[in-house]
Amino acid sequence: MRAFEKLPPEFQNPQVKKYYDILRKKSASVVMKRVFDIVAALLILSFLLLPIAVIAVLVKCDSKGPAMFRQERVTKYGKKFRIFKFRTMVVNAESLGTLVTTDSDSRVTKIGRTLRKYRLDELPQIFNVLGGSMSFVGTRPEVPRYVDAYEDVYYATLLLPAGITSLASIMYKDEEKLLSAGGDTDKVYLGQILPEKMKYNLDYLEHFGFGADIKLMFRTVKEVLH
Repeated sequence: MRAFEKLPPEFQNPQVKKYYDILRKKSASVVMKRVFDIVAALLILSFLLLPIAVIAVLVKCDSKGPAMFRQERVTKYGKKFRIFKFRTMVVNAESLGTLVTTDSDSRVTKIGRTLRKYRLDELPQIFNVLGGSMSFVGTRPEVPRYVDAYEDVYYATLLLPAGITSLASIMYKDEEKLLSAGGDTDKVYLGQILPEKMKYNLDYLEHFGFGADIKLMFRTVKEVLH
C-alpha cells in the first residue's frame, strides 16, 4: 500500500486513516488477495471463454449495438478505469435516463433482463480482475459522479481495488426494485441506498481477511443459484 501521506488529498482524513491502519497491518492478506485473483481468474477464464462467446452472440442478435458495454468507474486510490460488462440496455442508454437502473427500466433489453437476474452481465469483469483494476471481492465500483459526492469516510473503500461482489451487493441484490419505489432515482440512491451499502463496505474493511474473501465468493455463488 502507498504511504498515507502519498494518498490523494481527499483520502487524508482521520476517518480513512482508521481503515488504512487496519489494512496496513494485514499486508500479507492484501498480497494473497492479488495472487489469488490472478490464479483464479486464469483458471476460471479457461471455463468461461465459450459461455462468454455465446452470450456475446445472443446480445448482438437481441438488439442493435455492441455486445460489450464499457463505462468509466472508480477503483483503488480513486483511479478511473473502464469496466467490462455485457450490454444489457439499449444503445446510448445513459443519455436516456439516470446512471442507476430501476426494476422496470424500459432501457433494459429482453436478454439484458435475464443476464442481470443471474448476474451474467458481469462475467467479462474477469478481464478487469486480470488487469488489476478489480478484484473478485471488494466494494462495487461507482461512477465518478457518485464518488464526487462521497463523505470523507467513504474514501476508505477505495484503499483496495473495486470488486465483482461484496456483502453490500448481496444484501442489496434487489436494488433496482428499491429504486423503482422512489421518485428521483439519483436522490434515492445517494441519500438512502449508498449510505446503507457503505456500512457493509466499511464493515468488510474492518474485518478484512483473505479467508473472509473466500467465504464471500461462496456466498455469492449460493445467492445467485438460489
